[in-house]
Amino acid sequence: MDLKRYFQLYKIPLLLVLSALAFYWSFAYDLQRWDFTKLITLYAALCFLSYKIISIFKGNWAVLVLFSVIFRLIFLLATPNLSQDFYRFLWDGQLVLSGINPYLFTPQQLFASGAEIAHGDQLLSGMGNLSATHFSNYPPINQLLFAIAAFLGKSSLLGGIIALRMLIIAADLGILYVGAKILGYLKLPKTRIFWYALNPFIIIELTGNLHFEGVMLFFMLVSIYLLLRQKWIWAAIILGISVSVKLLPLLFLPLLWQSLIKDIPAKKNIPKQLTHILKGTGKGILRPIAFYLIVLLAVLLTFAPLISGEFLTNFTATISLWFQKFEFNASVYYLIRWLGYQDRGFNMIAEIGAILPKYIFVFVVLLAFFRNNISLRSLLEAMLFAVSFYFLLSTTVHPWYLATPLLLSIFTRYRFPIVWCALVFLSYSAYGKNEVEENLWLVALEYSVAIGYAVWEFNKSEDMETIKAV
Repeated sequence: MDLKRYFQLYKIPLLLVLSALAFYWSFAYDLQRWDFTKLITLYAALCFLSYKIISIFKGNWAVLVLFSVIFRLIFLLATPNLSQDFYRFLWDGQLVLSGINPYLFTPQQLFASGAEIAHGDQLLSGMGNLSATHFSNYPPINQLLFAIAAFLGKSSLLGGIIALRMLIIAADLGILYVGAKILGYLKLPKTRIFWYALNPFIIIELTGNLHFEGVMLFFMLVSIYLLLRQKWIWAAIILGISVSVKLLPLLFLPLLWQSLIKDIPAKKNIPKQLTHILKGTGKGILRPIAFYLIVLLAVLLTFAPLISGEFLTNFTATISLWFQKFEFNASVYYLIRWLGYQDRGFNMIAEIGAILPKYIFVFVVLLAFFRNNISLRSLLEAMLFAVSFYFLLSTTVHPWYLATPLLLSIFTRYRFPIVWCALVFLSYSAYGKNEVEENLWLVALEYSVAIGYAVWEFNKSEDMETIKAV
């Protein structure tokens, strides 16, 4: 093929890729969080470019993997511009390196005591007053990763940022590999994994803003894959590690009951591995009970070096803030809050936040015991329903939280999390130069479209009758 013909054939794909590179560069190095117009324009353009790139190159796995890596490496030297959380990550990491339990002191308490923390002044001012006045709520495997990043980047703050970023990129590449394996078991196109790997939402929120949902999801996917390989003990251990990165996988434990207690029935054109999760190991209820105990033991072992008399009080108190004090980009909660203002005249978050988790618990239990979750496909759909319902009833839904429903949706027939992720950046309209004030019209737009699309998908799916029954 001569050069002229080659250019004619590939000039449009090349222009799309170059445009994506330029927009990611702008997002990483030339954007302020308060510049919402620029932010949402860049994000919308990247969503479109991602769709086109995946569509054009879907037959070339190596090229899509290469783009997944290159787009992430653009952020390598960038300081996160949409989140301050990384300052707290590195602060906690420095505490662990110094032999200080990060669960026992708030940053302000340590600073007032005169403790010497590497880059302490910069980290304390960067994390903001909200984080500085509360105890750490990041589980121990996360703390270990923070300590690794703080050690590798000890000489500079940027070094710590790069170390955090490389850990997150490594986890995403692991998700790409393991996710493709699971898609193969499900007889689904392996290129579906690029709706995660090349999604600008994932690239920006995880690699760009240094959130560790991807690390949690990597271990969770490995656990699912080990279940497929009938290695249930290792699956339980790895799931425990996932919980010790982020607590969210605890939500899925009840949903595993059916697949742990029964063999998956054989189906035509389904791989044998898919139809026998955990077959041949344990009988009856002993298998799920053993599995849950191993998960619990793995979690407790990771916490063991940091457990003290004050740990449980501080840790649970901080976790409860996400249910009974903090509020951001919520849906159902905001509607109930409005009704509370009309009836009581004040914000009832303390009462509402204590009640909503009970509804989430009931919903998950109903999914676990009144829906058929034996096949891998139905199990992953149940996990998607559970986490989506959890976020719909949450008082706080930061954009990066949606990484979990997005990844789960890739293994199912449902696409509403992809739509939701495309819309969730509307929540960044809340951040001004000097204040945070949500635009509730944009929040309403986000949830109206996402929920509307989900309802449309449920109506056309075979699961609609099951969901109604639940």
